[in-house]
Amino acid sequence: MLLTLIRSGDPLQIITGILTSIFIVFCSMPIHEYAHALVATKLGDETPRLQGRLTLNPIAHVDWLGAAMILLVGFGYAKPVQVNPRNFKNPKSGMILTAAAGPFSNLIMANIFMLLRNFADAAFFKYAESDVLHAAALFFYYAAYINVIQVVFNLLPIPPLDGSRIASFFIPKKYYFSIMKYERYIIIGVFVLLMIGVLDIPLRFLSGLLMNAIDYVSRLPFKAVG
Repeated sequence: MLLTLIRSGDPLQIITGILTSIFIVFCSMPIHEYAHALVATKLGDETPRLQGRLTLNPIAHVDWLGAAMILLVGFGYAKPVQVNPRNFKNPKSGMILTAAAGPFSNLIMANIFMLLRNFADAAFFKYAESDVLHAAALFFYYAAYINVIQVVFNLLPIPPLDGSRIASFFIPKKYYFSIMKYERYIIIGVFVLLMIGVLDIPLRFLSGLLMNAIDYVSRLPFKAVG
């Protein structure tokens, strides 16, 4: 994220990108983790609540390496919410629903931010071509895009990402837990692959497809008004 914006050389984009990344780390990512904790608790597992994760307080959720990844490349993560599948009535489906709750919250936020972005764009062109409205539109666009990236990134079947929890439905327990022991080292390897661009291109391609779909849907109300 920051690396790409610095190459653009546009001070407004750089400043807005930094502010958006900070907003994502302290606002959007806690919502993502809270969604995990809430669904797990509703399904019968009190582990997230007992560990203090059933909260929107960002300090309970921030992982500083994951936050740095958000700032630098737009892909990142927070502290994984721990759950005990044995407390679910149906452990496998409970785990999938809990894991999917985080990316789903990002998808909802992406749609909201794109609506706000298009509202700011409409106001900019119709009422006043102000720098404030332009900066607001840029902020909401970046917020939507990072949330879309989070959807795609977190659905990768790589520990400790949500996709690995969903993949547990298909992987025998003994192999799954053997892999999960090394999740901290695996995510560092993923970070390195993102930094050198190996994963960046396919992830941004998929994110672009989803972003275009959200953008199209979010423009429909403004077309109807126009």
